[in-house]
Amino acid sequence: MVRGNENSNRYKITCPNCGHKKIEEMPTESCQFFYECENCKKVLRPKEGDCCVYCSYGTVPCPPIQENKYCC
Repeated sequence: MVRGNENSNRYKITCPNCGHKKIEEMPTESCQFFYECENCKKVLRPKEGDCCVYCSYGTVPCPPIQENKYCC
C-alpha cells in the first residue's frame, strides 16, 4: 500500500498492457470504471467480477470492498 499520509487515498495502479505504474487518488464515494494509462493510452476497465479498476489493477481494492460493503 502506498499512502501519502493518513488522510490520503493515493494508491498505485499498474497498467496490465505496458506495466506502467502510477500513484493516483482513489475515489472514496464512487467506483472508477475507466482509467486511461498515461503511458500507452489503453483504457482500462475492471476485470470480470471486480467493481472498479482499483480492485483489478490497484495495490488495494476500493474502500467499500475493504470494508466488506457492497460496491456500485
